[in-house]
Amino acid sequence: MAVDSNALSVIRERTLKQYRKKQIIFAQGNVADSVFYIEKGRVKLTVASPQGKAAVVGILGPGAFFGEGCLAGQASRIATAIALTECSVLKLGKTATLEALQKNPGFSEMFTTYLLSRNIRIEEDLIDQLFNSSERRLARVLLLLANFGTDSKEAAMVPKVSQETLAEMIGTTRSRVSFFMNKFRKLGFIHYQDGLRVHSSLLNFVLRD
Repeated sequence: MAVDSNALSVIRERTLKQYRKKQIIFAQGNVADSVFYIEKGRVKLTVASPQGKAAVVGILGPGAFFGEGCLAGQASRIATAIALTECSVLKLGKTATLEALQKNPGFSEMFTTYLLSRNIRIEEDLIDQLFNSSERRLARVLLLLANFGTDSKEAAMVPKVSQETLAEMIGTTRSRVSFFMNKFRKLGFIHYQDGLRVHSSLLNFVLRD
C-alpha cells in the first residue's frame, strides 16, 4: 500500500532530501531520530551481523516509509538504508510525526493501515523464505519489484536491480540467480526490452502446486 505524500502535510517538521545512487541515507547503528518517506526512487535496506555477514531485507519504492522504528522507542538503526537509484526522500521529525499521529485521526488511520499492510507482506516474505525453493522466491521477488497486479498489463517493468542484490534477497548465490533468470527467459516468463519485463505467466508459476 502506497501513501499519498499530500497526507504528510500535517507533519510540521519535514525536509525533502535528494540522494544519489548508492548513497547511504542512514547506517546501521546510527541514532534513530526521524522517519523517512520515499517520493521518488528506490531504497535498499540491508543488515549486517557482527561477523560481517550482510543481507538485503527489503527494497522499497515510492509511497513507502522506512525508519519508523524510532516511533516505538528504537534508539538506533537496526539496518542500513541505501539509495538504489536517485531518490527524493522526505525526512520527517520523530516528535512532529508522533504529534501528528496523536492529534490527527485521518493521518493516524492512514499510517496504521500502511503499517498493517506492510506487516502482512513481511509475514508472507518469511513464509516464502521458510517453505519455498530459491527459484520460486526469485519469481515472487520479481513480481513484487514490478508491482505486478496493480494494473492489467500483460508485462510489467522491473526496476534495475543487480543479480547480486537479488541473490542476497532470496538467500542464494548470484550463479543460481543467473541460472534461474536464463530459465525464466527461455520459458517466456521474462524478457529484456529497455530493461527487464515480467510476464503474467510468471505469476502462474508461483501459484501452481
